[in-house]
Amino acid sequence: MEEIKKLIEKLENLNYKDMYSNDFFLTWEKTDDELKAVFTIADILRKMRENNISSKIFDSGLAISLFRDNSTRTRFSFASACNLLGLEVQDLDEGKSQVAHGETVRETANMISFMADVIGIRDDMFIGKGNKYMHEVSDAVKQGNEDGILEQRPTLVNLQCDIDHPTQSMADMLHIIHEFGGIENLKGKKIAMTWAYSPSYGKPLSVPQGIVGLMTRMGMEVVLAHPEGYEIMPEVEEVAKKNAAESGGSFTKTNSMAEAFKDADIVYPKSWAPFAAMEKRTELYGKNDFDGIKALEKELLTQNANHKDWACTEEMMKLTKDGKALYMHCLPADITGVSCEAGEVDASVFDRYRTPLYKEASFKPYIIAAMMFLSKVKDPSKTLEELLKNKPQRFSGK
Repeated sequence: MEEIKKLIEKLENLNYKDMYSNDFFLTWEKTDDELKAVFTIADILRKMRENNISSKIFDSGLAISLFRDNSTRTRFSFASACNLLGLEVQDLDEGKSQVAHGETVRETANMISFMADVIGIRDDMFIGKGNKYMHEVSDAVKQGNEDGILEQRPTLVNLQCDIDHPTQSMADMLHIIHEFGGIENLKGKKIAMTWAYSPSYGKPLSVPQGIVGLMTRMGMEVVLAHPEGYEIMPEVEEVAKKNAAESGGSFTKTNSMAEAFKDADIVYPKSWAPFAAMEKRTELYGKNDFDGIKALEKELLTQNANHKDWACTEEMMKLTKDGKALYMHCLPADITGVSCEAGEVDASVFDRYRTPLYKEASFKPYIIAAMMFLSKVKDPSKTLEELLKNKPQRFSGK
């Protein structure tokens, strides 16, 4: 209880008022204080649950879930976060809606939002589409509220788009904060965000982009490593450069995985598709050119196969600081000899880090809940203090 009270006191020294009744699209659109507020409330909500204190702030209401890509961790994390705050989740299955019959984004957004408080969207497949769609939904419900159609404006959480995966990178960051004993201990720590071989193609760019876009905010030495031709969005690289300059950290690039791993405190080997290829893929889908898509897939799989040496092996891990860098992954990882013949990481490395990897993933429900909490509660400190004062039990069974 004392720890929770100290975290609430910490909240009171942060300026995050603009998060109220607002959306969460990209981490680099938020201030340092706003990010710290998300981390702090995530920790508070977790400690409340550990102490069997209910954090339900809603008596009723819906959270709309729209996933345009497959998901396990983020889908269940969103549902868990909504339940933690007292909201019921309703999935929007576009195949069973009127979207296929030409229903506009404005109409869909309003029709699903009559009693909705939050909308969570994952739309990461096509360059230039996902984040844009989220903004269209947000604009539609905002207008619906102003026009008196909706009693409240649902706030939107980006559960992964074509540019960023903020709930993932924020969960990763909170994991790092706990592993290194506080955000103040991260300055100067080296993190290697590296491409790694995968036998599949088309994995989104939003994870590596989210990592370099956020970790550079913390004064860390961020290294982006990939083979030639596997570049990320140039505008995100510019964001990382700007962040590093402002935080006193650094952002560098290399075409050597070994160079990135050398003396690294943290390694994050993860496959992604080249930015140029994802742009081409989006264009081909727009033209319904399925033969072209098949040809592109074949080309990219061949290109990937030329870089099977880009893998997180035991030998590569020995290059890290004291040979004991924190290994991270958003999961699921392509594990050599387990989930595939050759992949991103050796089975022995993955097995050694399995527990911290699962802990890393466990922060996501609380990060999402914190984002929603800050967007819906005008005075978070007061609300949390009232919950602690009343101490409603989450579970009263014996």
